[in-house]
Order: sequence, then structure tokens, then C-alpha cells
Amino acid sequence: MHLPGIGKASAARIKDCGLLCWDDALTAEVIPLKGALLAEFRAGVEESRERLLAGTAADALWFSDRLPVSEQWRLYPHFRGQAAYVDIETTGLSFPRGQITTIALYDGERLKTYVQGRNLDDFVRDIKEYSLLVTWNGRAFDAPFLRRSFGIELKMAHLDLFPVFRALGIKGGLKKVEKELGLDRGDLDGVDGYMAILLWNEYCRTGRESVLDTLLAYNAEDVLSLETLCLHACARHGLDLSAQPHGSDIDALPLAAATDPTREALNPFVADRALVERLIYQRCF
Repeated sequence: MHLPGIGKASAARIKDCGLLCWDDALTAEVIPLKGALLAEFRAGVEESRERLLAGTAADALWFSDRLPVSEQWRLYPHFRGQAAYVDIETTGLSFPRGQITTIALYDGERLKTYVQGRNLDDFVRDIKEYSLLVTWNGRAFDAPFLRRSFGIELKMAHLDLFPVFRALGIKGGLKKVEKELGLDRGDLDGVDGYMAILLWNEYCRTGRESVLDTLLAYNAEDVLSLETLCLHACARHGLDLSAQPHGSDIDALPLAAATDPTREALNPFVADRALVERLIYQRCF
């Protein structure tokens, strides 16, 4: 799918000939392609094998640049151990009037958070450790905001789950998709991006750490959900990641609920439910 001239129809013809992997394609006597496209296909498969074996950030980006946005999930089984799940919260205005308030970064093992006025610039250093950026609608929002705010390029593969799930027929925002998949956020139920703006404004007005912790808890849940959604996307495409490093499969997905002890251990921030309910009430009126 990432090679020039190979779309869904030609990929289906190749599979119909019994060529199910790159090794098959390199040893097959007959491939349903002609002329220059056939030669380019063989050369592309050989280069793909070499790049996947090397597995550097540049190689991940090489594949990402060649895959349609709805097919970026194919990167995940191979570069999962180099993934950074990232989500930002902002003041609600577009750049340059708007500013990033908090960032959450999860790499499958560690959760890091960044707060305006404290350690926000540390994100620029930390994100360089990873080869695969995973976001929800990040191509349209998070990545451009990060590039403009910090003046960085983000030269890495980017798996945006929003178009991946749309291609699977699952549409809507992150919270809607989570609920459709049976995930819940416990005390953070009802908090969304607009509520995150209200929380930041409340924190700036009062300076209360419990308000900031509620915002950070929400921001953290966004990135912790992304790993679960990656597993869902792969499972729906027929991939079992249980044998992969850091692997799991569809049977493990309920463990990603916000009320699970494992999930609570990953998210050290405690949401103030009374505050959340007050803001939800104020929003309604």
C-alpha cells in the first residue's frame, strides 16, 4: 500500500495470486503488474525490507510519508515500542493568540506532563526520543499547534487515529468513540476540550492545585486512551499483537477503563469530581 502505483485494487490482485508478504513478492515468478511498475515494485519491496529491519526514526517516517492517512495503523505493530502518545490542551484560541496550557505524553510505560509556566519547553527535548507520534485529530490540531508554538519540525511518523477510525466506520470525537467501544473515564465523565479551557481559567484565577490536577488528569486520560484505540484499530484489521513486544490483544481492552487499578496507577492525577460537576452545571446555564 505504501509503494507508488499500488492502490487497494492492485494490492488485492497481488494477494489473490497468493503473494501475502514481502518475501513472497521477491521470490514470485508471476506478479500481476507490468513493465516499469513491476520493476519499481520489486525495488520498493526490497527497500521496504531493509528499512523495516533498520527501524530508525527516519525509516518510520519513510513509511509514514508513503501511506494514506487512513492506513497509518500499519506502522503500529512495528514501531509501537518507539511510540509517543501525545495530546495538548490550549486556551481555546487559534495560534498565535491561543497558547498551549498543558501537554501529556505517554510512551506505553511512562506518563509525562508539561504545564505552561513550569516545564512546557521540556517537551521539545523529550519528543525527540520517539519515532512514532500517535494522536487523535493531531494532524489538524495538535501537530500544527506544536510546530508553531515551539518552532519545531516534528520529523517523525504520525499515526492520527481520527481518520483511521473514520475509515473503519467509527465516527465522532475521541470521547464519543471511547463510549462506543465501552470505555469510561470515571470521575472525568463529562469533561471535554471546552471544559479543559474552563479548568485552566479556573486554575489561573484561583491557583488551586486541585484544579490543575483535574486538568492534568483529563489530559493524561486522552493519551492513555490512544494506546487502547491503537489496539482496537489493529484488532479490527485482523492483527493480533499478543506476540509483539509490549503486546496485547482485543481481550485486554477492558483493562484500559479509567476505573481499572492499572490505569489509575498510570495516571497519578486525581480529578476533583465536585469541581467537574460544578463546571458542568455552570456550562448548562
